[in-house]
Amino acid sequence: MATLKDVAELAGVSVKTVSNVVNGYSFVKPENERRVREALAATGYKPNVGARNLRRGRTGFIALMVPELSIPYFGELAGGVITAAHTHDWSVLIEQTHGLRDPEVSTLASLGPHMVDGAIISPEALHTQDFTRNPTDVPMVLLGEHSLDVPIDHVGIDNVQAARIAVRHLVDLGRTRIAVVGQNPNRGTAAQRLAGYHSALADAGLPSPPDYIAPAARYHHRDGAEAMARLLALPEPPDAVFCFNDMLAHGAVRAAAERGYQVPGDIAVVGFDNTEHSAYSLPSLTTIAPDKAALAKAAVDLVHERASGDVSPVRDVQIPFTLQVRESTAG
Repeated sequence: MATLKDVAELAGVSVKTVSNVVNGYSFVKPENERRVREALAATGYKPNVGARNLRRGRTGFIALMVPELSIPYFGELAGGVITAAHTHDWSVLIEQTHGLRDPEVSTLASLGPHMVDGAIISPEALHTQDFTRNPTDVPMVLLGEHSLDVPIDHVGIDNVQAARIAVRHLVDLGRTRIAVVGQNPNRGTAAQRLAGYHSALADAGLPSPPDYIAPAARYHHRDGAEAMARLLALPEPPDAVFCFNDMLAHGAVRAAAERGYQVPGDIAVVGFDNTEHSAYSLPSLTTIAPDKAALAKAAVDLVHERASGDVSPVRDVQIPFTLQVRESTAG
């Protein structure tokens, strides 16, 4: 295996010059840098990243904790986090918890400076006391909406306003019997989206009957299909449905079609997350579109700033979103 000394001898420069090039320092003469890079290629030298990070007092890794990678939103978010982390020379360790408290507590307890340089977490079941019982010395950023009273940086979107916009779109289309799918007391985002739903209907002078608030234990296609089936079995079924994620919405559209309903003719459907499949489904799905790339970058940049010594007050970063109008409401 080639060493720095081997590269230096081939390039005709000092070991220190080779080290400066390998570490990306900018004060190496262009000609020397060219010779070093040619020698690096010729010898096949590979830097010892672990040793380099040890000297810098860092691990070279950050952690990402999400409920389910099988939910496209979290898969796409993870991809964004990996892309953003690479700009800081970080690799990402991903932990899937299925939104269960024990795995979330275990993951929280495992975070430490000997393992990672920071963490981005999207919990569903953690309690405030879990953070005090499992203190960590690494920077942490919280994703999503939670009732956690912890001094941790947060990145998210205004879920209440996003839900208002989604429901207002249905009202503007002339829909008057608007239901929701996704109520879940264990999800902070569900509570906020439900609040936005109620607010938009109140502004429009429309009712929100309890029967129109359909729960979902999980946010998968089956949950959306089962919820829509229950709604369509009501004596007066809704003429529009706002689903709290795109998977619920796709399941809801399928259930409606199986029962002879036309989307959007008989019932309009709006989702949330703007996952890639939503633009290509039939009908394509109207959905709230958070800027996931911006969300991932903001979270990673916050971790990097804290890891670099930033001790400013805790920050709450709000990421922009849009309503993507497609065939499920405007077909």
